[in-house]
Amino acid sequence: MRMKITAALVTAAAVAALGASRASAEALLLIEADSGKVLYAENATYPWYPASLTKLMTLYVTLHAVKDGRFTLDSLLTVSQFASVQKPAKMGLKPGMQVTVDNALKMLMVRSANDIAVVLAEGMGGSVEKFSDHMNRAAQQLGMTQSSFVNPNGMPAEDQISSARDLAILARALIREFPEYDMYWHIPAIRYGAKTTQNYNKLIGRYPGADGMKTGFICASGFNLVAAATRKGRRLIAVVLGSPSGGARTAKAAQMLERGFNGAGLAWLAPSLGTVEALPAIDAAPPDMRETICGASANRKKPASESEEDDAVEAANPDDPNAPQHFKLSNLGPSAKASALLGPKVEAANPIEVYVGPARKPAESQFIATRAKLNGGKKPAAAKPGKATSVETNQIAAAPPPQTAPAQNAAGTDAPQPWMSFAPANTPLASATEFVPGSATMPVPRPRPKPKLNGQ
Repeated sequence: MRMKITAALVTAAAVAALGASRASAEALLLIEADSGKVLYAENATYPWYPASLTKLMTLYVTLHAVKDGRFTLDSLLTVSQFASVQKPAKMGLKPGMQVTVDNALKMLMVRSANDIAVVLAEGMGGSVEKFSDHMNRAAQQLGMTQSSFVNPNGMPAEDQISSARDLAILARALIREFPEYDMYWHIPAIRYGAKTTQNYNKLIGRYPGADGMKTGFICASGFNLVAAATRKGRRLIAVVLGSPSGGARTAKAAQMLERGFNGAGLAWLAPSLGTVEALPAIDAAPPDMRETICGASANRKKPASESEEDDAVEAANPDDPNAPQHFKLSNLGPSAKASALLGPKVEAANPIEVYVGPARKPAESQFIATRAKLNGGKKPAAAKPGKATSVETNQIAAAPPPQTAPAQNAAGTDAPQPWMSFAPANTPLASATEFVPGSATMPVPRPRPKPKLNGQ
């Protein structure tokens, strides 16, 4: 059953206007992280398959479990048979192996590892289904009115749905509620054994001020990206859904961010778009881009993949009248070619090491060492307690160290136990909508099928 949202949430005129643009464009959204103010929106409230952007919610629920004391970053999680058979991208861990929450999160966010997402879900929730309940509960409390989750990694499933609006709300919540853990969505590369994996988010290290967050791809969704960047204390969040390639999503995000930082488009020339939570939801089926992205008509030399990088696309000029429609951002004013906004490709000289087994050092010292490494070896300046801190690229603010004491279960052992309720440790955002069963502002509850984790 599709989620039903009352017609009162959006006018017929808005549906028609957005529908006309949707046929030839991705879903795009640019907001201010602090205020939630919308700077640009195109198809931002159309339902979309989130793909691996789902892992932002997996991260959010996991960090709440750590912050609430149910687990620590040193807690060991065991790889199950089911986790080990997930499709790539994956770490390839064998059943019975164990990994700390800290290492699992680094693998999740940089490698976008589908097996690790399941390890986290099973270890913390008891099963994928129960962890998905926590994900949906969190979405409800954040006011993500268009989101539904049935798995922790974003693999194809009919009811795995979100929107650019909802993903921006989630990104904003991560930034505001967990500034001390911003490292996890900012790591340029990890090394596991002899293999180094660079972050699929190509803005990191190449776009000035880029400090997160996550990419996603399945054939049905196209290439997705949630990107954050900070300049002069002002942080913006850009969401791109449905791009035709990895390079295209990088280019579009860079162009949106640049125009946002430069004030292009002159807000006084256009009516205010309000805050991200106030964007009217659209009741529609998510687009299926499988044929366009991965089918015979895709005209690709090799199969589409999350790691795809297209230099020719990155060099495109969106203001060229001959440019493909997915590059045009006419409502935001003139901009430079994406190639002028991005620095040269960089190889990770000092990747962050990840490993299996117990923590080699207490989480506190590992966390501080990793943050210092990302900060160029310098000890970060102290942050004010309880205050969300915006950071520039390569200037990661310090924060209170994560817990190191092991969480005990009812039997008094150090083994972590699943939790069955979700309650954010911090006060929900003032603009979040409180969940009321049957409310028109939330998806109508429906039975969720067993997760469909097969497919591209």
